[in-house]
Amino acid sequence: MSGGLKVTLGQYSGAGRKNENQDFHGALIPDGRALALKGVTLAVADGISSSAVSRIAAESAVKAFLTDYYCTSDAWSVKTAGSRVIAATNSWLFAETRRSRDVHDMDSGYVCTFDVLVVKGRQAHLFHIGDGRIWRHAGDTLEQLTDDHRIVLSSQENYLGRALGMAQNIEIDYRTLDLAEGETLLLTTDGIHGHVSPRDMARIIAAEADPDRAAQAVAALALGNGSADNLTIQILRVESLPEPDAAGFMERADLLPPPPLPDVPSEFEGYRLLRNIHANARSHIYLAEDMETGQRVALKIPSIDMRGDAHYLRRFVMEEWIARRLSSPHVLKAAPPHAGRRHLYVVTDYVEGQTLRQWMTDNPAPDLEAVRDIVEQIARGLRAFHRMEMLHQDLRPENIMIDRQGTVKIIDFGSTRVAGVTEAAPRLETGDILGTVQYTAPEYFLGAAGTEQSDLFSLGVIAYEMLTGRLPYGAAVSRATTRKAQDALRYAPASTARRAVPDWVDAALARAVHPRPAERYEELSEFTTDLRRPHPRFVSRRSPPLAERNPLRFWQILSLLLAVALILALGR
Repeated sequence: MSGGLKVTLGQYSGAGRKNENQDFHGALIPDGRALALKGVTLAVADGISSSAVSRIAAESAVKAFLTDYYCTSDAWSVKTAGSRVIAATNSWLFAETRRSRDVHDMDSGYVCTFDVLVVKGRQAHLFHIGDGRIWRHAGDTLEQLTDDHRIVLSSQENYLGRALGMAQNIEIDYRTLDLAEGETLLLTTDGIHGHVSPRDMARIIAAEADPDRAAQAVAALALGNGSADNLTIQILRVESLPEPDAAGFMERADLLPPPPLPDVPSEFEGYRLLRNIHANARSHIYLAEDMETGQRVALKIPSIDMRGDAHYLRRFVMEEWIARRLSSPHVLKAAPPHAGRRHLYVVTDYVEGQTLRQWMTDNPAPDLEAVRDIVEQIARGLRAFHRMEMLHQDLRPENIMIDRQGTVKIIDFGSTRVAGVTEAAPRLETGDILGTVQYTAPEYFLGAAGTEQSDLFSLGVIAYEMLTGRLPYGAAVSRATTRKAQDALRYAPASTARRAVPDWVDAALARAVHPRPAERYEELSEFTTDLRRPHPRFVSRRSPPLAERNPLRFWQILSLLLAVALILALGR
């Protein structure tokens, strides 16, 4: 754990002057991969005093989060994973109230406030609902990091405006916070912060080395100051943080050496290498046979030139990690791993077929229905990435395979961005353009982060190229590195290519590859639907004016007309 994430935790919860403690709290500090990919989690829930079952709500909320959050996909960001778990818990609590005899009285239902702190990598992630509070120790006081969801009508009358289980849908306050070693974060219920000032809490925490004793001292002060509510406080001290590029799930990139390039045919770590499939400056791919099962696989080894590039090797390790987390017939699958691996390599299923590039060479004038079928299959594969908060970022004909049954599969995940991994190892994101520039969305050339619309752009370019044999903006996109240059890009209508393309299909392609992401389709399904049937907006629209379709021709004609008018005027 040296140089990794290490925290010290202190907690206290008591009924105070009440007969029952309706607060509930919990924390989980995992180790190994879970620590790197999910982080440390603290959660506090405060049941409302008007409800006899709010203690059940508070306990259920905390236990559900600490269990279910760690069961979500490692690829998801903390925000996505946490929000989905909280939303599911909220729905369950609301449904329990609806099934109870207090169906019309939420003040007697399964309702509680809820606060969660997740420390992952070098960041803290805060989820907040209600009037609990999350704090950061700042000098001689505390900085409040959350806003109370309490509606104040007067000095004598106020009520809770938002709580878990109060409504069918829940609005969650979420924010992130960059951390520094030595920092202290706190979670408190209103029984604590309603009766102890931030300065007094900060003073106790600074004076007491043991966070458990500090938590007890703060609670005792709240009780002594007249608190009549339950008392719960959690204190987390950040002892050390991981290096920005450190992540436990990538240990193999550092521990396992790339193998020497093997001879073919030969045997290699339980595989029989049959022949070379592909080789370039980055990797070598071999057709191999699992000597135990007889299954044919593709075995990928880093090239000699890339073995000194630590960033490349980490991404190389990621390829198999990604493949194991995607489930789609349109995405290449990772083959079952062998125990006792001694070298760095990636093994995937072997796809017997051809690349889309070869298919396009063999079919220079494809039927529109064949193009639709391929585009729809690629879109289904992309949706598998996007559901896991992954962006492929290098979608191109060379990275798409079509097997002998006509199934289209996306391959090569070396450029894939994974939201959850980026949080754990932010230095994996170098800002470099990882994809092939002809198919890369314009926003990448502005230095912007990609979105699902960026993968859509690449798919639109591929569809356009299949139908026309060329690119919608030629090679101009990669040279347009300013917003002004990108606004000057002009789409070349597909319907003017060597074959006729219906205007409404052309309109769908133009929207998919629009230079601005906000002008593209929001969903892949919208694009594939518009390729199948005319969208009313595209059918009813008139042909764009010449000034928009061909500005150069427009000004040439206008200049000619003006010259003719001038000659006629002079002649008179």
